[in-house]
Amino acid sequence: MSVAVIDRNDVVLRGRVSAPAELRTLPSGDTLLTFRLVVRRPEPRARGQSVDVLTCITYDRSLQRRAALWQPGDVVEVEGALQRRFWRTGSGTASVCEVNCRRGRKVPRAGATTTDLTA
Repeated sequence: MSVAVIDRNDVVLRGRVSAPAELRTLPSGDTLLTFRLVVRRPEPRARGQSVDVLTCITYDRSLQRRAALWQPGDVVEVEGALQRRFWRTGSGTASVCEVNCRRGRKVPRAGATTTDLTA
C-alpha cells in the first residue's frame, strides 16, 4: 500500500473569527494571510477550557481577498490541512502549527442569505 493511500490530512473547522485578518509578506516573497478562529470543544470539561483559538493561514489570493473582509464575530467554515511551518530567527529555528486553508466561506446567520464563498 502506498503512503498516499494511508495518509490523510484534512481539516474542516467552523467557528467565529476572533480578530481582523493580517496580511504579511514573508522573507521568501510569498504573501500570507493569517486569521484566528474560536472553535468550541465538543465536550468541555467542568472547569477546563471550552474553546480553542486556532491559527489559520492561506496563500490562495482569492481566499485572501474574501477572508480579509471577515469581521470579528463572523461565523466561517474553512477546509485545509494541518501543517507545521518553520523559519529562522536570530536565536535559532522557530515553528508554528496552523491550518493551511484552501477553501473558506462565511456561514449565513439564521434568517439571512449570503453568497457561498467557497474557493
